[in-house]
Formats: sequence, structure tokens, C-alpha cells
Amino acid sequence: MCLTGVDYFSTLGYQPSIAYEATGLLAPLATVLLVFLTLFGALPVYSFVAGESPHGQGSIGMLERLVRGWGGKALVLALLGFAATDFVITKTLSSADAATHVISNPIWPREILPVSLNQQQIALTMLMLIVLGAMFLKGFREVISLAVIIVAVYLFLNAIIIGLSLNYIVHHTELWEQWKQAVFHGTPSDWHISAEHKSISRSSGGWFTIALFCLLGFPKLALGLSGFETGVAVMPLVRGRPEDLADRPRGRIRNTRKLLFTAAAIMSCYLMGSSICVSLLIEPRYFELAAEATGSTARERALAFIAHGEGGCDQISDLFGPTFGTIYDISTVVILWFAGASAMAGLLNLIPRYLPRYGMAPSWARATRPLVVLFTVINLIVTWLFEADPGAQAGAYATGVLVLMSSGCVATVIEKWRSAGDRPTWRRVPWGYVAVTGLFVYTTIDVIIEKPDGLKIASWFIVTIIVTSLLSRSMRATELRFVGFQFKDENSRFLWDSIRDAQFDVLVPHRPGQRSLDDKEKAIRREHRLGPEIQLAFIEVELYDPSEFEQQPVMEVIQEESKVIIRITRAASIAHTIAALALELSKAGKPPEIHFGWSERGVVAGMLGFLLLGEGNVPWMVQQLLTKAQPDPDKRPMVIIGGR
Repeated sequence: MCLTGVDYFSTLGYQPSIAYEATGLLAPLATVLLVFLTLFGALPVYSFVAGESPHGQGSIGMLERLVRGWGGKALVLALLGFAATDFVITKTLSSADAATHVISNPIWPREILPVSLNQQQIALTMLMLIVLGAMFLKGFREVISLAVIIVAVYLFLNAIIIGLSLNYIVHHTELWEQWKQAVFHGTPSDWHISAEHKSISRSSGGWFTIALFCLLGFPKLALGLSGFETGVAVMPLVRGRPEDLADRPRGRIRNTRKLLFTAAAIMSCYLMGSSICVSLLIEPRYFELAAEATGSTARERALAFIAHGEGGCDQISDLFGPTFGTIYDISTVVILWFAGASAMAGLLNLIPRYLPRYGMAPSWARATRPLVVLFTVINLIVTWLFEADPGAQAGAYATGVLVLMSSGCVATVIEKWRSAGDRPTWRRVPWGYVAVTGLFVYTTIDVIIEKPDGLKIASWFIVTIIVTSLLSRSMRATELRFVGFQFKDENSRFLWDSIRDAQFDVLVPHRPGQRSLDDKEKAIRREHRLGPEIQLAFIEVELYDPSEFEQQPVMEVIQEESKVIIRITRAASIAHTIAALALELSKAGKPPEIHFGWSERGVVAGMLGFLLLGEGNVPWMVQQLLTKAQPDPDKRPMVIIGGR
């Protein structure tokens, strides 16, 4: 829980400030909506997602099963772009906010350093990202062990701040009365909300206006929902039970659901408590001031502001002041910096799960160390482009988080619908999940419209992933990509072993539906001058999903009178299947000959058909595949093309 929660809990470093800046004195009421959606929306959805993706596939894996073919691959690549946005910006934003806490601390010698505050911010952020990458090069276990200590200390310190602040509010009821007077009897101008909705701000207030402002400001609070997708993505690290099945590890699923519930319950309490404390104890003017001008600002560090006793908060408790504030800053900096660990773990689990399997990344992308180096370089570039400004990255972060959560909701609705059986249509619809999905979709659209930079950044990730994926797929097209054959039944396995022992000399690919086997046999014997004493084995390949890269087709061997027919289904590519079959026969003895008829298809059309549709230019591609897979000509099956 600590490794996944480190991302979730670390948002306390900036979430209370964001909530206040978005909704002003309405922050506690808007946070109630956030907590409600967390416990009764995101938690049920991701509990279901955990059961459907026990190996860390998440919502992306669920949608991959629902949408097949190139359309499904394109959807997965797009979602991977948003996932990369989420996880990468998690690291850069958290590290940047950690740098903000460092520079805002009175101990930091910012005035005497020879560079500007902005340059200090960038340098500190990059240093944290480099050290985090170095830790991951060392290994996962060390990261997990550190996460337990970091999260425990951070939650303990936040409990002290929020607990003492709430106690102060209880004993100073005038603070509560002032807040209620301003919210329930004042106008929107008294709520200290940013002037984004000026037309609404001129209204007279009331419950309808309060609810409208909370709904409009809620999308900006969505960062408080981060952590659910990460929690599912790192499921392989969750301990299960010895009796867990490989395809359905019930112990791991149950423990992950406990993890998600515990993290959501803890965070809900902290979010609610912090929003009350910040709204009632910090004067609005401290959210409008910049640290460069005053040295004391609550922006992006509201709880740290209270811990330092700034702005009159030293009256809350004798504990609050520079010493305790510095201790809290250190803990906040560490957990914000370390929040990238959960994001890195998610990336290292997610990317190797899809791109290499699709043939859309080099084989080294399965290895941990090269990926750590690659992602660290990307993080440094993003930090440099955004000048380590947490606020500038918030839109991209929220966009990535919300798109993934919306996809999880959509996948859950579809799975619930499909599992409802033959019930009437209105009873098959999971109305509760549909409502949650609608709220998440609304939140996502609102964030994208208000901060389109998030979509732009995600689009760059998507375009980069798609372009590099297609290039990699093209470059790896001549790999054999063969896992092995499955047999339809035991009789097929027996006949296959017999064929291998008999050492058939000639294989003839045949496409069913164009002409009968008898006509094919007559034509091939005449055109290739094969006498009746030469026994032929016909190969019939049925394409299943040409967008797949690695394939494990199903073989059925049939003997009809004097003919031997090898029927292969669930193939991703005709050429790869024929080449793999010939190579398997070569292992038992003399390499066979593969006799093709002449194809009238053009070279360009044949190549595109081979890359995208798994067919086209078959004889030439079989020859290339065999040459690459078996460099020794004496052991390589021979391809013979004949025609009139």
C-alpha cells in the first residue's frame, strides 16, 4: 500500500492549495463531492478492474480484450500515451513541488545563491529525478522498503497538523461561524473564488449557486483521485496466497482490493480535514502572494504554511514554527520526490506488457534498466520544457489521470453489461456505474477544455508512441515471431508426428475457396513437374488477428484418402505460419520444399498486405523469413515459385 499510496498520499503536498484556489471557501463542500466520488465511484470501479486484471493490465488490458484488431491496438496505443502522460508528469510535477517546498523554507539560502529562484527550482527538480532513477537501477525491493518508512512518517506529521488545527477550530467557534456566514449568507464574491466565472459570481448566492460552483470547481480537485490506476498497475508486486491460480490469483485480488479501500479511506479523511483547516485558518491573501515577493505564501504548500506557523498560524499550537515546519518540509519533499517511484513502477510494468508483445518496441524494452534510463531522460526534458513549474503541469497530470479513470469506468460498464446474460435491456445496464462514468467523462472534458495543454502533451506522447511503434513493427516484420503450435486434438498431434517421421518432401500452400484440392494438386504437379510418386502435404492457413505480433496458431492434421491436409487457424500471418511450419519439419530431417503458384499482386500492394493484413507477397516473404531464421542453406527449406 505504501508504494502505491506514496503517489496518492503525496498529493497532500499541493491538493489542499489547489482545492482552495479552485473553490475558495467552498473547498470543504467541494471536497465532500470528491470524497463521495472516491468512495462510491472510483473505489468500486477499480475494485472490479483489479478482479479483471490481476496481472497489472488495468483498464487498458480490459479494453484490449474488448476491442480486437488494429482498432484495438490503436486504442491501446492512445491509452498508453495518456498513461505515459500520467506517470511521467506524476514524477516531474511531484519533484517540482518538492523543490518548491525546499526553496520556500527559510533555511534555504536562496538570496545568496548565484542563480535565480527559477534556475534553482529547475536544478533541484532535475537532481531529484536523476537520484530517483539511480535508485530504480539498484532494484525494486529497496524502493519498497523505503516507501513504508516515508509514508508512515508523512501521514503521522499530517495527522499532527490536521489534528491540532481541527482542535483549534473546535475551541474557536468564531472561525466556524465566520466561515458559515460567508458561505451560506454571503455572495460568490465573498467566497474568494478566482474570477473565471464572472457571470455566476454576480449572482446572489444560495444553495443552487454553491452546488454549481462546487460542480464547476470539482474537476480541478481531480488530482485527489490519483493513485487508483497506479494501484492496479503494480498488482504483480502485491502478495497473494500459495494456492493462487496463475490466471485467477484470488489472494492477490483480495489483497489489492483491501489496499485500494484502505488507501481511499485514509486519503478521504486527510482530504476532508485538510480542506477544513486550510479554508478556516489561512487568510485568502496568502494564496495570492508569490514567494519571491514576500517569502511567505500558501500556494502549492498550504499544510506546510500552517506547520511553519506563518500568517498567524503560530497561534494554533506552540509546536508550529520553523523547527516543526522544517521537519514537515523534509518529509513532504521526500514523499513528493518519492512519488515518482510508484509512477516508475507503473511504467516499468505497463510498457513491457504491451509494446514488445505487439512488435512495436525493440526486444530490449522488456528489460528494466534501459527503460529506467529512457524514462529518466524524458523526465529531464519535460522538466526543462516546463521550467519545473508544478502549476503548468497540473493540466497534463489531471488529463492523464482522468482519461485512464474514464477508460476504466467504460471498460467496467461494458464488462458488467456483457456478464448480465439474457436479462431485459434495462436490467442489464449497470446504472450506478453508468452514472459514475458520466461524472468522470464530464470531469475529463472540463479539464481538457479549460487546460488544453494537457491534451497537447498527451498528444505528443501518443504520436511519438504510434510513430515509433509502427517503425518498430516494420523493422521487426521479418522476425519469425513464432511461439509454437497448439493442436486441435490428439489425433492431429499423432498425425503431425507421423508426417515429421515420414519426412514429406513437398509442402503446397492452398487457399480454400478459390479452387478444389484436386484442381490445386493437378496444377501444381503440372507446373512444377512433380511426378505421382511424390507425396504432397497441403497447408491451409486461416487468419485470425493480423495485428498480433507473436503467434501460437492451432494446427489440425487431416488425412483424406491419399491427401494430407494441415489446417492452421488463429494465425496472425500466413507467411510466418508457413515458414514456421517448414522449419519445424526441418528439425526432424531433410528440409522440405515449399511450392507456390505465381502471384499477380503488385510488390507495393503485397508488402502493405503483409505488414497490415498478414497476407500478400507470401512466397517472397516466406523466403526472407527462412533466410533470416536459418542462415545455413543446407538446413533451410527451399521456396519454389512456378506458374504459366
